[in-house]
Amino acid sequence: MTNPPHDPAPPADRGSADREPLAYHDARFIESDEGRPLRILAEYLRPLGVFRRRHIHDTIVFFGSARIREGGPLGEYYAAARELSREITSWSEGLKSPAHRYLVCTGGGPGIMEAANRGAQDAGGRSIGLNIGLPHEQRPNPFITPGLSFEFRYFFMRKLWFAYVARAIIVFPGGFGTLDELFEFLTLSQTGKIDPPVATLLFGSSYWNEIVDFDALVRHGMVSPEDLRLLHFVDSPAEAMAVLRRRLSPQEEPPGPPAIAKSVTPEDECEACGPEKEQHP
Repeated sequence: MTNPPHDPAPPADRGSADREPLAYHDARFIESDEGRPLRILAEYLRPLGVFRRRHIHDTIVFFGSARIREGGPLGEYYAAARELSREITSWSEGLKSPAHRYLVCTGGGPGIMEAANRGAQDAGGRSIGLNIGLPHEQRPNPFITPGLSFEFRYFFMRKLWFAYVARAIIVFPGGFGTLDELFEFLTLSQTGKIDPPVATLLFGSSYWNEIVDFDALVRHGMVSPEDLRLLHFVDSPAEAMAVLRRRLSPQEEPPGPPAIAKSVTPEDECEACGPEKEQHP
């Protein structure tokens, strides 16, 4: 006599510890090729939210070598970057219009970047650091304002945030990375992708005239003579401040919303308008 068939046993109740994680908690997924769009979006949204909450919509960006150290070879550029950043921060804090507060922004690492963040701290002001994860572990310098230090995986997202709210860039001597950043901004200004063009200061005319023959580009017809008007060569913090004061003269009221405000959502606009009034028949 055969035994009657038995119903299959119900599956064991799986505890929460046995469940698959939610997709955004799954590190394997986030780090996968499929998760790349989310990583990119996160590097856009996080700075956007912080800048909006802290009312940051005008920056002056310092570029330059991570290899220039205080007291070392070319250490005079470290001292100049620190002093210039201090002067910019003090000047910005004294501007009449609350709509304009120029914050120093750097790549967040050592060298010229450290000097600029340090100078802003010397003046008692805030500054931003947009660091990049590299194989040799570039670490954020200790002079960035807490809460304004960001770590990027993607160079192109880091560049977006350098450019998005920049009103001027000050480019100190540097290598491939600095040259890349300089020419990125020149291209954006020349092609009208940044309008009005960002004030572009090259600090250390002897260095830059040796490294890049800009006049040769004109002689060979590769750029127009007026394109070189994008560049301002300076050799001291005083010269740099004179250019910045001339190019960044703030108005009592800005002509339009700051660049960061272009990303407000309809919900944000509704919040700004206050609660809706009830409609009565």
